[in-house]
Amino acid sequence: MCNSIFLEALQRAGSGDAAAVDEVMELAYPELKRQARHALAMERHDHTLQPTALVHEVWLKLNGEQGMYESRARFFGLASRAIRQILVDHARKRLTAKRIGWSTHVVLDEEVLLSGGIPLPLMLALDQAIDKLADMDQRKARVVEMRFFAGMEDGEIAHVLAVSERTVKRDWIFARAFLFGVVHGEGA
Repeated sequence: MCNSIFLEALQRAGSGDAAAVDEVMELAYPELKRQARHALAMERHDHTLQPTALVHEVWLKLNGEQGMYESRARFFGLASRAIRQILVDHARKRLTAKRIGWSTHVVLDEEVLLSGGIPLPLMLALDQAIDKLADMDQRKARVVEMRFFAGMEDGEIAHVLAVSERTVKRDWIFARAFLFGVVHGEGA
């Protein structure tokens, strides 16, 4: 995606140009689809959402979001949060349908997270842990959302948050330890 064309389309969309809103979606679609593939690659193998459907749900969730056209960073930052919310809502619905209780034991382990097939109870426990982290430090919670749910690299996250890559790395290390502690009942 050509950054200057995307930025111009964002500005026009932010000014109320309806045709530019469609152009933003068209230009953002490949990146949103990449983020959706990343997020779904970490999900259970029998997940019912497909990348295209997830992108469309993200777009619906983003549409009308306050400040979504401010910048590329803001747009994709909001998209990573929307991906998280959609996947968590989907997990909640599946758990309710299966009548699995919240007390199910979950294991937060990097191998499980990276290998795919995140169990539904773990997704929900992780969501609650991210909310606790956000109560303590919004930026660290955003780092988790962008890295884990959108598959963004440290440099991209640093740009979105207007901090250094080193800060992103420190935030990630802290957040990972915090989330592990919360999910395992050792923290906050």
